[in-house]
Amino acid sequence: MARPRTPMLSVSGIRSAALALIDRDGLESLSMRRLAQELDVQAASLYSHYRTKEDLLADIANEIMAEVDVSGFESGDWRRGLTVWARSYRAALAAHPHLVPVVAAGPGRREAALRRADAVHGGLVAAGWPPRHATMIGASTKYLVVGAAINSFARGFDADVQVYRDRYPNLSQAHRLAEHAAEIDADSFELALSAFLDGLGQTFAGLARDAGTGA
Repeated sequence: MARPRTPMLSVSGIRSAALALIDRDGLESLSMRRLAQELDVQAASLYSHYRTKEDLLADIANEIMAEVDVSGFESGDWRRGLTVWARSYRAALAAHPHLVPVVAAGPGRREAALRRADAVHGGLVAAGWPPRHATMIGASTKYLVVGAAINSFARGFDADVQVYRDRYPNLSQAHRLAEHAAEIDADSFELALSAFLDGLGQTFAGLARDAGTGA
C-alpha cells in the first residue's frame, strides 16, 4: 500500500509537536504556520483540528494540568492535600516554563484545570475551611507555585565574583548561586511552602476557637 503524501495528523500529535516547539524556542515561537513546517504539512491541515492557536494552547495547558495531583485531599487532611497539590503543580509548570503564562492564566473552560480547582476547593471545605478561606487558599497557593516556576532566583546572579566583592559585601557568595541553582530553588520553594502551611495552621486553629466560643 502506498504511503500517503501528506503525513497523518492527530490532535495528540499536533499538541506534542507544538509543546516541543514551545519548550525549545519559547511561547512566542508558536504560530500555526511554524507548527505546520515542523510537521511538514500545510497550515490549512492544522485548522481542521484546531480553529485557532489559542484553542491549541488551551488544549496543551489542559494536558499539562492533567498531570497535577490533587489526590492528597481525599485523605481529609487539608495540609497533606495542599502539599501534594503544590509540589505536583510546581513540577508540571517547571517541566514547561515557557507555558507558565498560559497555564497560570486560569482554568477558563479547561476540563482538567476545572476538575482540579473543584477538588482543591471541595477538599478544603470538607476539611473544615470556610468557603471564602478555601478560595483565598487556592489563590495563595497558586501565587506561590507560579512564582516559583516562572523564574530561577539563583540563576539571576552573575557568576563573576568581581561584580559583588567591592560594592556589595553582603553578597560576597552570590557568584556561587547559579552553580547550585536547582538545589537552592527547590529548597527555597519547600521553605516557603512549609511557612505558608504553618501560617494556615494557625489561622485554622483560630477559626476553630472562634467557632467554639461563638465569636
